[in-house]
Amino acid sequence: MVGSLKRFLTGIMALTLGVGLTACAGSKGSGTAEKVRLMVWSPSEDQSKDSGEWLQTMCKNFANEHPEWDITFVYGVADEATAADQVSQDPEASADVFMYANDKISNLIDAKAIAKFGGKYKEAIESTNSKELLDSLTVNNELYGVPFTTNTWYMFYDKSVFSDDDIKNLDTMLKKGIVSFPLANSWYLPAFYLGNGCTLFGNDNDESKGVDFGGEKAVDATNYVIDLAANSNFKIDADGSALAGLRDGSVNAMFTGSWDANAIKEALGENMGAASLPTFSIKGEEKQMLAYAGSKAIGVNSHSEHMEQAVALAVYLGGMEAQKAHYELRNVIPCNTELLKDPEIASDALVLAQNNTFNNTSILQPFVSAMSNCWSPVENMGKAIRNKSVTHANAKEQTEAMNAAMNSNGLN
Repeated sequence: MVGSLKRFLTGIMALTLGVGLTACAGSKGSGTAEKVRLMVWSPSEDQSKDSGEWLQTMCKNFANEHPEWDITFVYGVADEATAADQVSQDPEASADVFMYANDKISNLIDAKAIAKFGGKYKEAIESTNSKELLDSLTVNNELYGVPFTTNTWYMFYDKSVFSDDDIKNLDTMLKKGIVSFPLANSWYLPAFYLGNGCTLFGNDNDESKGVDFGGEKAVDATNYVIDLAANSNFKIDADGSALAGLRDGSVNAMFTGSWDANAIKEALGENMGAASLPTFSIKGEEKQMLAYAGSKAIGVNSHSEHMEQAVALAVYLGGMEAQKAHYELRNVIPCNTELLKDPEIASDALVLAQNNTFNNTSILQPFVSAMSNCWSPVENMGKAIRNKSVTHANAKEQTEAMNAAMNSNGLN
């Protein structure tokens, strides 16, 4: 009773904060169906008319497939980051089913706010997803979500400027056209350090291994980025400048993810190309840029009063039918291995670029708690290189300072 009251009060609070809630009844049985109320959260884009009301449509389809349950859905608006934070802070007043980015998984587990998937549901999820994707949602051999897309960044470029061979190497591209990169963004800059052998927690979520962004390999990466920033054909992307440059022709390539694909398509039209990350050269050796990669998943609140139905709905929302609709309506790149065999989807350059990056030119973004110490030092390094306060003369000193800060919690 207390949980229900808290949910009701949370709904009222959400309305006053501008979070839209609407309710719709699911399929009605013959009078013997079990009455179920499920609160479901997703980003607003999944519920808009422009997206064909993806969430509402999928939930109605799910209800129609389960006449044994008389389901009332209550919809709330929360993106993947916001939902995870809210569920962690107050699971009893949060949604039964929600979407979250996998880098929030530790917070949800620590708060005892997310359910494990087991039995037939776990088997179904494991049979239709890659090991790398499952690893992004697995802690201590327990699976905590249904993946519905990979989450990473890669390269978009103007095919009238760069050939298929050009895009294989960043240094080659810089001889042919203008390349923009978000140098001061700590989600992107590590690509050069990781590509030259630096590691984060052993690159396998082992917090005891710490961060290794020091030594000659890291200094060499810093020196490479200093030269990159000084190249006249290189522009630092900030506040949408790269996308604006694609529109007016002053930029020919940029690094971002599928969320910008529609805008880039409008800018470049048939000349839009998408590809996994290029290599770059340090001291005459070719290195592979490595992006952070993760996943977005459907999670189930461990405090749900209707666990059976919530788990079944989560599996459905992350399943093949729902992923296909997500792709067709919102260009959300599918990850279901069976769906990726569809010839039309398999031939989509955007799908290929995202999945090739996830599988071949990325590392799983660490989700250990110490990762929170890594963002600011890397951002500061990028800003300092941009501002020319980090130079070849002090690159070693500044790189070691960054590494020390990444291994510190700010208290020592």
